[in-house]
Amino acid sequence: MLLEKKWNDFVLSTDKTKIQVDRVHRYLSQDSYWCVEIPKEVVQKGIDNSVCFNVFHVDQKSNWIQVAFARVVTDLATFAWVCDVYVEKEFRGLGLSKWMVKEIVSYPEFQGLRRLCLATVSAHKLYEQFGFQVTQTPGSWMEIKDNDIYKKRRQ
Repeated sequence: MLLEKKWNDFVLSTDKTKIQVDRVHRYLSQDSYWCVEIPKEVVQKGIDNSVCFNVFHVDQKSNWIQVAFARVVTDLATFAWVCDVYVEKEFRGLGLSKWMVKEIVSYPEFQGLRRLCLATVSAHKLYEQFGFQVTQTPGSWMEIKDNDIYKKRRQ
């Protein structure tokens, strides 16, 4: 289901054909703390297999510049994991992250899912506004995690 909404000089869209993969890759590989040095082909594969929420700034010449991104990995039946969420530094403080999370939580295809989850180091207050809470069952969650996997591939 494609979603496109306008707010001031911004457009939020789930249309994957509009994603500026080079910009998303640059942010994730250089500015994120969770996937430093992620290869562009891995970013593309993640986009291809997820529902993506993109925020574009539309300038005075009608150029669309991607300034925010979030990816949701889901089976569209029971589970969704919100990940790779960011807003570029120069566009923070404008309400874009709130807008994006609001649209993710209210996205029609995610209604009725048993679990919508995410992991964050510093944005708890943002996500709590939309009903997220620290898991009450940490003993039931397990993971295999390697934040340096992309650095190791280059060695």
